Amino acid sequence: MSLGVVAATSGSKNNNMGSEDENEIGEKNGAPHHGDDLEVNGDKNGRAVQDASPYTTEDESEDAESKLELGPQRTLKEQLEKDKDDVSLRRWKEQLLGSVDLENVGESLDPEVKILRLSILSSDRSDIVLEIPDNGKPKGTWFTLKEGCNYRLRFTFQVSNNIVSGLKYTNTVWKTGVKVDSTKEMIGTFSPQTDPYTHEMPEEVTPSGMFARGSYSARSKVG
Repeated sequence: MSLGVVAATSGSKNNNMGSEDENEIGEKNGAPHHGDDLEVNGDKNGRAVQDASPYTTEDESEDAESKLELGPQRTLKEQLEKDKDDVSLRRWKEQLLGSVDLENVGESLDPEVKILRLSILSSDRSDIVLEIPDNGKPKGTWFTLKEGCNYRLRFTFQVSNNIVSGLKYTNTVWKTGVKVDSTKEMIGTFSPQTDPYTHEMPEEVTPSGMFARGSYSARSKVG
């Protein structure tokens, strides 16, 4: 299970969106629907073009090789019924599930995670909020951030059908086709509910210096 979220981060001393100064970094952000991966390419003037990703990252290869053999999957209702005689385990599950209406929970084994919006938060500019349409194919938007500025990513997402365990975020950044950064972080375990979840990533700093300027492409995944 995976969700692709595109996010590229870098910039220059000018934070005006849409500038074509070669000292600025153009970025494009978006999120495809469940199970898709997209990547973003930018040209030397900072214009970004969305395309299918041709890259296979080391992290993804490691993920494929390190998959664990898990027990049989069960629907949420089956899981609760199975442990109804174990008081402590039942209480833990009820605490995890919160106010989930079990009558409206689907019979699907696989949890569904849908990203509703992606926000880029920085004190150097107004927040960039990218709404993700129902078809999971947002219209790309490119933007710039000052070099050396602090920023955070905020995901707003919804979980349905079943409990999603070990949800993680991975991000890989390329410059001129060369991987320059790779990040992986565990987000947590979430139960299905009507209200969306919000999760903020730790603060990061955009690259700085003459050699850091240029066009970047990045691919992020929540899955």
